[in-house]
Amino acid sequence: MLSRLQFMRKTFLVVTRGSSGSDKTERPNISEIYRWAAAQQRTQTTRNTANNMSFTVEERGNPNTLSYRLFFKNDEGKYISPFHDIPMYADEGQNIFNVVIEVPRWTNAKMEIATKDPLNPIKQDVKKGKLRFVANVFPHKGYIWNYGAIPQTWEDPGHKDGDTGCCGDNDPIDVCEIGSKVCSRGEVVKVKVLGVLAMIDEGETDWKVIAINVEDPEASSFNNISDVQRLRPGYLDATVDWFRRYKVPDGKPENQFAFNGEFKDKDFAIETIKSTNNFWKALISQKTNDGGLNCKNTCVSSGESPFCCSAEEAKAVVDETCPCGTEDPIPSSVDQWFYYERK
Repeated sequence: MLSRLQFMRKTFLVVTRGSSGSDKTERPNISEIYRWAAAQQRTQTTRNTANNMSFTVEERGNPNTLSYRLFFKNDEGKYISPFHDIPMYADEGQNIFNVVIEVPRWTNAKMEIATKDPLNPIKQDVKKGKLRFVANVFPHKGYIWNYGAIPQTWEDPGHKDGDTGCCGDNDPIDVCEIGSKVCSRGEVVKVKVLGVLAMIDEGETDWKVIAINVEDPEASSFNNISDVQRLRPGYLDATVDWFRRYKVPDGKPENQFAFNGEFKDKDFAIETIKSTNNFWKALISQKTNDGGLNCKNTCVSSGESPFCCSAEEAKAVVDETCPCGTEDPIPSSVDQWFYYERK
């Protein structure tokens, strides 16, 4: 039987031989390392805490297939919506926000809160009937931050933003968490907001909030976007580059940005988040068009709201899905790297 060390060497190293066939060199098997790291992030149940509340996630369906879903439960074990039932603030007085992690750093699967599905589980985006993975555009590998969304926010597609001149993208506001930890899918983390980037995605405003986990060892050093520029030079440029070019391998043009691609500071970001929370409040109280979204929730709407859902009804939604099954392999094409010159 292989020891753990032997297994690691066998799995994570590949051997190449010289032209003579006698000399050999070991080098890291990058593909297997990434696959192993992703597997470590995927667990049957992950516990999170936010605002003195705890959450668990439950997998349903087969991972890496169209059936896969990640549902959320509260500390009473009842199913909830991560879009509507998890509070936006972890600590309103300190402007600490909750973020639902959809995509762990270095992974490629485009996972997202399913805003149009009952209870809004996390699932993988689909394009032309196939699961969607973001391309590796040199020099990036997968997502370069922990990527997620702030609950109880909504970028209203019926509202034209005064700064960008474009309407919202019909999703919760996105967050790039820049801490050192690689988070787990479905983890709920408390973050300090540092700034925001205004991406224009196919004519829609798509805000990208820059934030750091309050539990990160370096969190105390980061209090505004200028701290990121000072302490991690090049990181914000890499972020703009990633968002500008990540769709190009799919045959789409480069994304554009408001403010000439410059990041706005912490105060601007917080006001932007608050405005998307107001749009969400209008959504959940039926004061605006729902944009085709599913607003079923267990604790936000009043009992008279058609959106209000009992614990039994929520459980029935989950029971209609398949139990967690065997994981399908990730296509080898996901590891392909694309290179093209910046314009």
